[in-house]
Amino acid sequence: MSFPSALPVRIDETEIRALPKAEVHVHLEGSFALVDLLELAKQNRVALPGPAATLFDISTHDAFSSPAVTTGGGAGAGSAGLTGFLRFLDWQCGLVRTREQAARVAYAFAARQSASGIRYSDVIVNPTHWNTWHGRELDLLDALTGGFDDAQSDGLCIANIAYSLLRTQGATEAEDIVRAVTGARARRVVALSVDGDEKVAGRTGERFRDAFGLAAASGLHRTVHAGESSGPDGVWDALDLLQAERIDHGVRAIEDPALVQRLVDEDISLGVCPRSNVTLGIYRSWPEHPLPQLLAAGIRVTLNTDDPATMGTTLEADWAVAAEQFGFTRDDLVGFARRSIEASFADDDLRRDLLAELVDVAGSPEDPRPAEAE
Repeated sequence: MSFPSALPVRIDETEIRALPKAEVHVHLEGSFALVDLLELAKQNRVALPGPAATLFDISTHDAFSSPAVTTGGGAGAGSAGLTGFLRFLDWQCGLVRTREQAARVAYAFAARQSASGIRYSDVIVNPTHWNTWHGRELDLLDALTGGFDDAQSDGLCIANIAYSLLRTQGATEAEDIVRAVTGARARRVVALSVDGDEKVAGRTGERFRDAFGLAAASGLHRTVHAGESSGPDGVWDALDLLQAERIDHGVRAIEDPALVQRLVDEDISLGVCPRSNVTLGIYRSWPEHPLPQLLAAGIRVTLNTDDPATMGTTLEADWAVAAEQFGFTRDDLVGFARRSIEASFADDDLRRDLLAELVDVAGSPEDPRPAEAE
């Protein structure tokens, strides 16, 4: 893979949509379309926090930096961008108050994923944002599962759930959650995750070690948000303490050569979200993002949206911008599609079918990572 200095040619988004792909780092909480929020607010007779036309403007999220407006498990004080954003998610998820509303949110998510050519999603769900469902988390999962079931029956994107802890939750609570989810054999829950603002919460790997150990013993996959708002230490903890199979974000691993080598040696994939990193101020611009350096180092990287509706984007739009900014070719994007399927927690049969479909559509280009990284 090369990153030419000449002005790149933008790859048309219709070409990107045509590529069968998975998305492995996307939050249900960040996937509410504006029309969803307006409809839910009207149904529940809740006033909007600002003008409807600018509800998703990032400046609006700063208005959520006051604890007084936090309705769920917000990240607490911290950078206005990420903290305000997380509290905005608390507000919007608080609009989902019935099983029917939750199922509709799940169905709409699958429909929007399908419109981007996404065949499978590991969708992250953090119930601490859904304040109406506190104490009824299994009911929430069941309602969402019903929506995903209906979507799959209608031929839409297949979605499974990565149940996410919040960094500020306690160790005992986390272990109780894992026991409840695994004991109930919650359908479509395939992984345990943890998210929230690293910079605010500090290092939490030791706190959640036992919960992730229980998850591993019960057959759940493990994916951990790390290396986003703080440095490489969280990625080390995710690997050493939480048995992470995949890292969400992980971009700041580039600051630690030994960690980069560990990720390469163990073939740990990073679910990278460049637009999110730039929008929330992790990096000041796309050109400053370390995506090319991560790829050049031989790390297995997938390209994801994180919170697409709230960021005002789609996966094909972000892939097109990445291609334009970094000089990716169509074959490079086919490689991203292949790696997204390989890194997903889809079952073996589905993964095989999706890879075969990708070959039928686009062929099977060489992996753009250096050969010695294989």
